[in-house]
Amino acid sequence: MQALEINGGTFPADTLVTKMVGYGMLPQLIREMTLDRCVADISLSPEEQQSAYQQAFQQLGIDSDEKLAAWLGQQGMTIAQLQARAERSLKLVMFKQSQWGAKVNTNFLERKQSLDRVIYSLICTKDFCVAQELYFRIKEGEQTFEELAREYSQGPEAQTGGLIGPVEMGSIHPNLSKMLVASDVGQVQTPTVIGDWIVLVRLEKLLAASLDDAMRQRLIDESFSKWLEDSVSQQMKTLAIAVVK
Repeated sequence: MQALEINGGTFPADTLVTKMVGYGMLPQLIREMTLDRCVADISLSPEEQQSAYQQAFQQLGIDSDEKLAAWLGQQGMTIAQLQARAERSLKLVMFKQSQWGAKVNTNFLERKQSLDRVIYSLICTKDFCVAQELYFRIKEGEQTFEELAREYSQGPEAQTGGLIGPVEMGSIHPNLSKMLVASDVGQVQTPTVIGDWIVLVRLEKLLAASLDDAMRQRLIDESFSKWLEDSVSQQMKTLAIAVVK
């Protein structure tokens, strides 16, 4: 029976499984095994293999045989194991592209509004009368938005004179996002209740998202990550049912 020796102790397979469950490591094991299945049928040409090795060495800062030997010793790995890991990384890139690359345009169009970035100014208070007073001061030009934000805003934006961004629309409160989408640049919206706050907001700049290479890769990576987490979660549920039975 195979066993693993660690710190002078010998652990057979059944003991290792018990410990992995106890340490909460089972999801990570399932995740890695799922990745292995993803790339099982992908083959690399000799040129692609060499490119994978070079990229791995560069990422690890390995530029000499001495550094390679030292790194392998620290990790307890062989050169063949490192090469296999490098090949799997490239295969995963190819797998993600094959599965989600053709869907990127549609995904981008569906999510574009949430991916657009915005710069805006914000004042948060819990007193509606104060918010109204500040709104009229700004409209009448008595004081600037920045001055009033520094003096009256009760959130972290007070430190920047109310200025926030650029941030993606999808990362801010949905009601605030709707207000900004409906605003013209420089327009101060009337005091509005959002959650526990009364807010004054002014759109400073809208930065439209574009489907460049970086965005394309991000969308592919996000689709892959969601699929992987869903797959691991489903397998964990099936595993839990099997254990109960």
